[in-house]
Amino acid sequence: MRKTERSVFNDLGFSPREAAALRMKAQLHSKIIRYAKNRSQSELARMLDESQPRVSDLLRGKISKFSLETLVSYAEALHMRPEITTHEPAGALDAAGI
Repeated sequence: MRKTERSVFNDLGFSPREAAALRMKAQLHSKIIRYAKNRSQSELARMLDESQPRVSDLLRGKISKFSLETLVSYAEALHMRPEITTHEPAGALDAAGI
């Protein structure tokens, strides 16, 4: 039996593709929050070039209000280095004869 990666998003009925995108958003959001935790909302608003209510939404975990692209932009504005890492499917190298 092949082991699959499960998440709360899969358990809530999202497709594997939707779940993967939501996992990325949640992970990036979490890292932004950890990085920003010692900053005031007004300081973050200035750094992110956003309104204070928008920063409040970010800090309160309203992830659905933010696209992955917006979160990447915020991470960049905070001098973080967001990256997307991909992995070959299990057994892909064996199937390719490598």
